[in-house]
Amino acid sequence: MEYLKKADKTAEANTLEAQEVVNAMLSNIEKNGEQAVRDYASKLDNWEGEILLSKDDIESIIADVPQSVKDDIDFACKQVYQFAKEQRDSVEEFYSKNNGVEAGQKLLPVNVAGCYVPTGRYAHIASAYMSIATAKAAGVPCIIACSTPFKGKSIHPYVLYAMKAAGADYMMTLGGVQAIASMTYGLFTGKKADIIVGPGNKFVAEAKRTLFGKVGIDVFAGPSEVAVIADETADPDVVAIDIVGQMEHGHESPGWLFTTSRDLAEKVMKLIPEYIEKLPPTAKDASNCAWRDYGEVILCESREEVVRISDEYASEHLEVQCEDLEWWLENLTCYGSLFLGEETTVTFGDKSSGPNHILPTKGAGRYSGGLSAHKFLKVLTWQRMDRESTRNIAQNASRISRLEGMEGHARASDVRLSKYFPNETFDLGSPVQE
Repeated sequence: MEYLKKADKTAEANTLEAQEVVNAMLSNIEKNGEQAVRDYASKLDNWEGEILLSKDDIESIIADVPQSVKDDIDFACKQVYQFAKEQRDSVEEFYSKNNGVEAGQKLLPVNVAGCYVPTGRYAHIASAYMSIATAKAAGVPCIIACSTPFKGKSIHPYVLYAMKAAGADYMMTLGGVQAIASMTYGLFTGKKADIIVGPGNKFVAEAKRTLFGKVGIDVFAGPSEVAVIADETADPDVVAIDIVGQMEHGHESPGWLFTTSRDLAEKVMKLIPEYIEKLPPTAKDASNCAWRDYGEVILCESREEVVRISDEYASEHLEVQCEDLEWWLENLTCYGSLFLGEETTVTFGDKSSGPNHILPTKGAGRYSGGLSAHKFLKVLTWQRMDRESTRNIAQNASRISRLEGMEGHARASDVRLSKYFPNETFDLGSPVQE
């Protein structure tokens, strides 16, 4: 393995400042409720208007959205919903009977989902339907959506239309920590979220981390990441623009290339600065910093070594532009979402192909997948027994309980045996003495 370009920095965010700010804000909001939220909305986002949007507010804001834009959003929304619905249908309830124990699995959606949609450097239209449509497909009966005021006004009209099209029940002009806290505590809607999902800046991520336990969350998210695995058959222009395209997310969004071809690597390294230079100012600034500080190019001796390195990085987005795509599909194990072949790209996944774009970062792909319909489902179990079936189960449970030193547990089994089988004697283990 050889680094042809190594990052000067790591994407580990400095969270100390964020933790201090978030803890103070959450404490204030928990104490002072909606008024504290309104104060933060005014101070941080210059928003003095209504937070919970009425139907009339929504219709007024989206009135001028062009039909062509609506059509594009509707198409993408249906793609995401259909994929999420098939995810939901891939798991089933079941019933079994073993040694007289009737048991089963029941699938229930959470009652309330909170979906955060960021609006900062860009209007994240796609993030609206990625979270909301997926919750809808899972069967969540109540969906709350929040997004930051845009340029001194309410929610960006295109983002708001996407929220409505995807099926949100409540929409609030609210961003940052105050949005996460409001959904957690049920402010303005009277509905406390059971889970909160969606990307955001380091303060949003820290708020979700801090409130985890009071509310469920999707993943601990960091800056967006992209890695491309490419061999000598890949097109260096396509590889370069795919890396640049994702680094426009922000100054700390790394782009990585893992390759077995030195020639390809050198061409891509030459092209990336050229493509960055041609971007509009906002994207150019972000991509330039991301490539300078976090970009890496690693040359490997074999595809097996590429797999080892890729799984170690566990990139949020992982593209494979190589021969024998099936081999890569079978052997790669750690990533947020996988894009096989030149014909697909992260852009398609981010916007409209179907699989979700809310994905694990900072190595979390080693143990977690991205947002799916399953995230909104509770896999619940139930059991039932008749009196005869307790004969074996109760004896076993009594003995194991006493081996563990838990006499109270054992006696809950004993009482049933003595009640149901008063004329029988059982081996219940030695009573706990201490």
